[in-house]
Amino acid sequence: MMVHRRLKQALHTRTPILLSGYQMGGGPSAWAIEEMARAGIPVYMTPSAATTLNDELDKVEALGIHIVSDDERRKIKDVEELELRDFDFNLISKTFNDYGVSLKDLGAIAVAVFDHGNAPAGISDRQFRFDYLDERIKAKNSLSAFAYLSNDIPKIMTRLQSVADSASGLPCPLVVMDTAPAAVLGADFDPAVAQRKAKIVCNVGNFHTLAFRLGEKGIEGVFEHHTGEIDLPKLESLLRALADGSLKHEDVFNDMGHGALMYSNEKFEFGKDDFDVVVTGPRRSMFALSQKERENLRPYFAVPFGDMMIAGCFGLLAATAEILPELAEPVLGSLRSGRGRGVAPWDG
Repeated sequence: MMVHRRLKQALHTRTPILLSGYQMGGGPSAWAIEEMARAGIPVYMTPSAATTLNDELDKVEALGIHIVSDDERRKIKDVEELELRDFDFNLISKTFNDYGVSLKDLGAIAVAVFDHGNAPAGISDRQFRFDYLDERIKAKNSLSAFAYLSNDIPKIMTRLQSVADSASGLPCPLVVMDTAPAAVLGADFDPAVAQRKAKIVCNVGNFHTLAFRLGEKGIEGVFEHHTGEIDLPKLESLLRALADGSLKHEDVFNDMGHGALMYSNEKFEFGKDDFDVVVTGPRRSMFALSQKERENLRPYFAVPFGDMMIAGCFGLLAATAEILPELAEPVLGSLRSGRGRGVAPWDG
């Protein structure tokens, strides 16, 4: 949104733009870049920044955007330059420091972003992402399978790598993770959710909706759809198919979603407990309809530590504790105790 606002100002004044930096996520920034190009305003992008729009740079050039090398970039005059990056540690550190909080003594930094992966030319990025999910789940049947130390990021996960590239020189290890698994993992710290051995957790994100079916042995199934392509009846239908094991990849993929994976033929039964599906995510209000408007699935809105909107942060902490065992005791001890130190901040 910061980039979006700057570009909207440049659009009004018709100021040429040079975009450098790294691959960056977020629809609004990309939409504003494309709007400037359509308006005939010169837009220049370095190759790494241009992958924000598409990993295939010829498709970026087809939008009317000029791809320039670093040498060419230095020769361009009379443009406003913006650096793209998902993670700016120096800015965050400076902001905290202005409030008297130092970030110099950190055990780790953890960042979550959504990454489609760099699909080869001619391969659907939706299918490519689901092939990646399948590979990760089969390799390590755990939500933390989608978290990596910065030097272990798969080459195909270019947005995760861009976070690491933009964060060089950090004073501590960096962990990066996919957003939805982080949110689902964090939701499990809600006491009502944690006591369930088997559960379905649905993260209704701004652009993507993912639901994981979880059992004692790990992930039993998952589907991912575009939030803008579904309504509540469609979502509940998918959740029922995920529960009874009948959900097929093509049911979601052919409906402009990403797809589905099933690892269990056993039936997950609704109606046995106080709620049927655990819900988290910024667009969870999709479930906040009257009983007549819904298909009768009973949602439970997870509130780990009383704050639903940072469920992903708690999930990031848990995954980081697994990846960096030296942090496991303090991090998991804090998360699982459900209690603070019993000491007021001003007495600590």
